[in-house]
Amino acid sequence: MKRLILSLALLCGFSIAANAQFEQGTKYVGASLTGLQMSYSKNAEFKFGLDAVGGYYVADCWMLKGNFTYDHAKSSDDLTIGAGARYNFIQNGIYLGAGLEYQFQNFGKKIETVVNAGNTPITVESNDRYNNLRVPVEIGYTFYLNHYITLEPAIYSKMSLNHFSDGTEFGFKLGIGYYFKRTIAGRTSF
Repeated sequence: MKRLILSLALLCGFSIAANAQFEQGTKYVGASLTGLQMSYSKNAEFKFGLDAVGGYYVADCWMLKGNFTYDHAKSSDDLTIGAGARYNFIQNGIYLGAGLEYQFQNFGKKIETVVNAGNTPITVESNDRYNNLRVPVEIGYTFYLNHYITLEPAIYSKMSLNHFSDGTEFGFKLGIGYYFKRTIAGRTSF
């Protein structure tokens, strides 16, 4: 019986913490590791990424966010900047997010030998680059370590609008987040 009461008290405590964190005026910063053999796209089998996110709750449970991502694979380095929205379900910690991202992909130097008009071989070095517009969609879970620090695992899909088969990506990411409560009379409330 004591275990049941303790479990219910902890569950209520986590629920109260969740309700307090998703209020209008709360600020959010977070970072995620993506890839690590956990994402898949046609271009790269192994990919490692670091995603930095900042957000602001414009209404209860609704956050507007911006992100900057660096991805590294064996043959490419990508930079991505994006914006979107996230909805947090207070009852269970699950969240849904969507947005729009601009990705700059750099596939490194490519060396080719071509033959000119005089049948002389010439070595040509070029950079293989392209830009990509993507629609990211994710579903994740907010797990509270304490009242303001969270672990946030998520699965995601980033659909490419420019290069659908080569630029669309699916994967898993593990993030950590920090929630800043709105200030009351010059003090930050947690």
